[in-house]
Amino acid sequence: MPAAVSGARAHRDHLVTIDTLPAGKLARTLLRSSAAPGQLTMRMRQSISQFETAFEQETVLERRRREQLRRRAVNRSRERRMVRSEQESKVRFSVLAVCLTVTVIVVVVTMFEALAFLMA
Repeated sequence: MPAAVSGARAHRDHLVTIDTLPAGKLARTLLRSSAAPGQLTMRMRQSISQFETAFEQETVLERRRREQLRRRAVNRSRERRMVRSEQESKVRFSVLAVCLTVTVIVVVVTMFEALAFLMA
């Protein structure tokens, strides 16, 4: 007996379903043919139209998932840009406040020194 036939005979009760295969693969069950001994026949577990429908649904879901991922990436990027801009604004405001404070101190000290020079 050929090895292929004996291997098929040993595994003829093992059924392969759509759920156990990766997406896009055809699920087939090898069964021993009762009409002609020693020949194997391929038997489709689901019709082609069911596979096409499942493929279309999977394609639609994949498209939605990609669009959702793209939108999430855009939102994360926008959020990072806003946080970065806010941090930069805080730094600029702090530098402005320090500059104004230093300017006020320098002007006050200079005015009092000028007043003291004029009074003397």
